[in-house]
Amino acid sequence: MKFFIWIVAIFALAVALALIIGYENGYVLLVYSTYRIELSIKLAVLLLLGGFVIAYALIRLLVHTLRLPAQVREYRARRRRDKARDNLFEGLRMFFEGRYGKAEKAAAAALEMGESPGIAALLAARSAHELKAFDKRDAYLNEAEKQAPEEKAARLMTQAELLFNQHRNQDALAVLTALNESGSKKHVGALRLELEAQQRAKNWEQVLILVAQLEKRGYFDAGQAQQLRLYVTQENLKRKANDVAALQECWRKIPSADKKLSGIAATAARCFIALGGCRMAQEIIEQSLDAQWDSELICLYSECLGQDTLKQIERAETRLFDHPDDACLLLTLGKLCAHQRLWGKAQSYLEASIGVEPTFTAHRELAKLHERIGQSEVADVHYRKSLDLAVRQLHDITGGRRKAAL
Repeated sequence: MKFFIWIVAIFALAVALALIIGYENGYVLLVYSTYRIELSIKLAVLLLLGGFVIAYALIRLLVHTLRLPAQVREYRARRRRDKARDNLFEGLRMFFEGRYGKAEKAAAAALEMGESPGIAALLAARSAHELKAFDKRDAYLNEAEKQAPEEKAARLMTQAELLFNQHRNQDALAVLTALNESGSKKHVGALRLELEAQQRAKNWEQVLILVAQLEKRGYFDAGQAQQLRLYVTQENLKRKANDVAALQECWRKIPSADKKLSGIAATAARCFIALGGCRMAQEIIEQSLDAQWDSELICLYSECLGQDTLKQIERAETRLFDHPDDACLLLTLGKLCAHQRLWGKAQSYLEASIGVEPTFTAHRELAKLHERIGQSEVADVHYRKSLDLAVRQLHDITGGRRKAAL
């Protein structure tokens, strides 16, 4: 639009000058001392216009000449920036292609030229890390800290991730702690990285806190979070298995709903049994079985023998109404009755368990029973069957591992 207006204005001026020159027959008289110059008005106008054009051109040339050094410097700086940016993009492309040596070289060149120093230094650090050049990696991280202090969060996240990848878990946790103390808001990436580091360090209490935070952020769905909490709680219980007070404190902190889960209850029962807390183990098993049936859990019931085995037998027998064909329940009753010297009931339960599902444990317990009552030949038969089943089970396990390896 501006160009069109200028064209119209120029044409209008040309027409006006043509009219003036065409209809005006006057003259211009110039007097200087003894000199007199007489010009027609037409020539005077043309000279004035020509002089204006020449003067304008000379002024423009002078201004351009004076600006030339600055323009040259700006051109060189622009070319340098373009080259630095090209190096940075080239480094990114090489990194994603897995050509880490070239990626480091290009990123280092961009860093030297001052193009996005924080990003360039972190890219060079990651490339050096992939090349196992850990000293160079740390040097690039230091450069990132010096040249781009405002990008502290990105630097600390990168440093923590690289240290974690190097299996320096405690150092990675220290960096993440520094990130938290810097006032940066915890995002999903930082929480996920801290979760993995805490898992490797076996800080299970902190892992539970991080799982809850990640579930709240939507990183885990309810099922994944529940499964992970189950695993973490079990590992935390196992870690406390050498100290009764620590184990009791850990069990107390577990939510009531989680205490009734079969996996957690089984782990806790084993830990208490190992420390001689059979009474506590019985309560844990019974409460969990009241909430949901689990054959593996009922097998543990016979391992926590308390002072009142008859009461245990009565409680176990009440579950036969709902689970009459459960081999583990029958085996548990057989072991409890054998412990109480109720040989007839013990034999009946053990034989019923074998009838439902022959296992080497049931045959072994039945062999012990016959041996205790003086029936050595029958005991030898069940010992052989127990051994055969154990060998078969071991063969199936090793065979499965071989297939998996193939």
